[in-house]
Amino acid sequence: MSRIGRMPVTVPAGVEVKNENNLITVKGPKGELTRQFSTELGIEVAEGVINVTRPSDDKKHRSLHGLTRTLIANMVEGVTNGYSKTLEIEGVGYRAAKQGTKVTLSLGFSHPVVIEETDAIKLDVPQPNRIVVSGIDKQAVGQFAAEIREKRPPEPYKGKGIRYAGERIIRKEGKSGKGKK
Repeated sequence: MSRIGRMPVTVPAGVEVKNENNLITVKGPKGELTRQFSTELGIEVAEGVINVTRPSDDKKHRSLHGLTRTLIANMVEGVTNGYSKTLEIEGVGYRAAKQGTKVTLSLGFSHPVVIEETDAIKLDVPQPNRIVVSGIDKQAVGQFAAEIREKRPPEPYKGKGIRYAGERIIRKEGKSGKGKK
């Protein structure tokens, strides 16, 4: 049995979970998420607890068991507390500024890069070198943060670019100049 799949998901107070033929809808204080899961797995919603069961020990069922439980737990966590990722901008002249729902990035290009918030994703710029991406869907927050990081990924020589908060960039040594005449 999957150790993760066996664990029940506790539903906190103020969160409502509906299961209609494995179409899970989770409503909470931050919003609502809906996701369709495999109909081969059993998902039972009882008093404040969600349990995921599998019909057999097939490889497919075993792989879906833990995944389904984790995705449901992430939905419950998202509508309760939400998710956020912090990005740091490193480099001389590199900065971010927020105007309304748009964030303008100065990343050393000849033009500013403009990123716009969506309905599900909110952007915040607490400092000119920090961007906070937040929302209730863990996958959407991570994808949006990755797309922002892609605009100017950190380079290995000086470490300039956009990185996740706490991300360690492996630095390379520049040209040594030895062997030149």
